[in-house]
Amino acid sequence: MIQWRDTPQRYGAISRALHWGMAALLLWQFVGMGLRVMLGRTPLVSFFVGSHTTVGFTLAVLIMLRGIWALMNLRNRPPHGAGLLGFAAWAGHLALYLLMAVVPGFALLRAWGQERAFAPYGIEIFPPREAPVSWAVEAGHMFHGELAWVLGALILGHIVMVAVHTGLWRDGTFARMAGRRG
Repeated sequence: MIQWRDTPQRYGAISRALHWGMAALLLWQFVGMGLRVMLGRTPLVSFFVGSHTTVGFTLAVLIMLRGIWALMNLRNRPPHGAGLLGFAAWAGHLALYLLMAVVPGFALLRAWGQERAFAPYGIEIFPPREAPVSWAVEAGHMFHGELAWVLGALILGHIVMVAVHTGLWRDGTFARMAGRRG
């Protein structure tokens, strides 16, 4: 039987699907932007970057759903642990969640302020404007990419800590996210 909700022993199917689905989409985004930085404009880069807005919008929706789901399961989720390490894990996860919300938030702010319509999946979210809202566009330009790289660094730290928990401490942390008993 599928365990949909989180328990103190492991994350449920919905938390795992949101986590791993978002991980795949974030990887897509970072690979595309990394290639853009390294290679400039090429057909390969265009293949990745051409979907950046739509994938980013999808991530914005998923982070909202993930945040709501996490709050609904807050008392049932596996604990971060005690002491300084537990606090560090809690703070790291909070920073990840905040940046996963703020980074697309700045992209949406920029899209709202631009002259052209914003219509991921062909669904118009923001209509075209007669004139740009310069403060919104500038804030989006200034913070979206920079904070995305900070998010990328936090994600790498998250992955490193999974490796430490799995390989060094062998405490079952990864097993809980994979849905197995820790």
